[in-house]
Amino acid sequence: MNELTLPSIDYTALAPILILMGAAVIGVLVEAFVPRVYRHVTQLVLALGSVLLALLMVIRNANLRIIDGSEERVITAGWTIAVDGPTLFLQGAILVLAAMALLLIGERSVERGGAFVAQAAVTAESPEDRRQAEGRAGATEVYPLTTFAIGGMLIFVAANDLLTMFIALEVFSLPLYLLCALARRRRLLSQEAAMKYFLLGAYASAFFLFGVALVYGFTAGIPGRPANVDFATIHAAVSESPASDLLLFAGMALIAIGLLFKAAAAPFHVWTPDVYQGAPTPITGFMAACTKVAAFGALLRVFHVAFADAAWDFTPVLGAVAVLTMLVGAVLAVTQTDIKRLLAYSSIANAGYLLVGVLAPTRDGLSGTMFYLVAYGFSVLAAFAVVTLVRDADGEATHLSRWAGLGKRSPFYAGIFTFILLAFAGIPLTSGFVSKFAVFAPALDADQAWLVIAGVLTSMVLAFPYLRVVVMMWLSEPGDATPTVTVPGGLTAAALTIGVAATLVLGVAPGPLLDLANGAAEFVR
Repeated sequence: MNELTLPSIDYTALAPILILMGAAVIGVLVEAFVPRVYRHVTQLVLALGSVLLALLMVIRNANLRIIDGSEERVITAGWTIAVDGPTLFLQGAILVLAAMALLLIGERSVERGGAFVAQAAVTAESPEDRRQAEGRAGATEVYPLTTFAIGGMLIFVAANDLLTMFIALEVFSLPLYLLCALARRRRLLSQEAAMKYFLLGAYASAFFLFGVALVYGFTAGIPGRPANVDFATIHAAVSESPASDLLLFAGMALIAIGLLFKAAAAPFHVWTPDVYQGAPTPITGFMAACTKVAAFGALLRVFHVAFADAAWDFTPVLGAVAVLTMLVGAVLAVTQTDIKRLLAYSSIANAGYLLVGVLAPTRDGLSGTMFYLVAYGFSVLAAFAVVTLVRDADGEATHLSRWAGLGKRSPFYAGIFTFILLAFAGIPLTSGFVSKFAVFAPALDADQAWLVIAGVLTSMVLAFPYLRVVVMMWLSEPGDATPTVTVPGGLTAAALTIGVAATLVLGVAPGPLLDLANGAAEFVR
């Protein structure tokens, strides 16, 4: 009789994930048993506390396992989770950015009741819906949903096989579909955005799962080795399997579609402008920062580990996707009249720049991409924090024509937003400039000048809509339609301060974070 051998599991390595998932389950119980008057504070403290505790565990894991001067940089938890340098760096980035997003989500003083609907079951645009838009406290269900999403993202960047990656994809996607529909105002627009995101996300997940099946079939051809979808088996199959390459290339393409959809890369970007515009602005910021880190973390692991030896096959195709993404984001951003849609197309263009870093087959390309994700996350959360403050009696004033003359009515916040837009444009002494340099330089070293040229040209085009907003704010006279800038509450002020400070510091003194990213840029294989 064969003895059953249980796998060795490092629970310390899994602690950040377990903390977030446990907090999410407790958050569901809080909704059931804690009186409504105490729920908001309880849920906010629980969510923020779990994120900070998980971040401490990530730092502890890094201190334990990433030893200066040592080659031992990898710990594994079973076969399905790999906690290596990129995992720890990206998990830390997700948690820091998620803490900022939770501050925006928890804000209740800027708008009475916050950005979220008080009761999601109320029919949109009904009299009851209009009454709750002016009164009762916002839904607190957003906290466990957000915590589940963060936990799924932590698994996503650590997944060491495709099935675990798929499960993590669904764990963080399903809460996001719900969160996008919970805007207090413009409920129909919010629900329409959530429906589009859900339907297109379901198709993308189906593509991903079909790709997993094809890759599984490809790995079945390795002599003496069972078929599997863990990255070590796939990597071996790329060089050893006698099976048809058609299975490999089709599987790679379908998996890439699922990941590029989450990364908002063209031509899989069509959901992004509508969802960014319709979702509650704190959730838009959360998606723009944290979801992008998770999506590109998975892309880096899939193409740098599982399909590493097939780089010569997928680089031209992904390079074309990168160029198309940069072009679509930059050109269509010029035509936008809504600030949230403008930031959506900016996010698309930045996905193209990040793909340049993904395709650089060097350690510097990996570290530059990870630095870019962190720097962009801080800036985009600060941008959406400002958007939540520009308001009139109907809520957020997002139409660009309403921002004309804002610099004269509220010069401090207009100045902050100007600084953030200049960072997006890649002006020196901002994190945006260092980020672009960090991904373009490795691409040049890898003889991918065509991607760098496309990146530089589209950056010049993308600077136009940013500067147009700056000109409107400072050189136009405020009119009757110019909204006011609400004094931020403590939570929004904290998030905004962190975002602006990080954007400045990472532009002036990026060395420590670049060194940290470079030290973490080593995947388990």
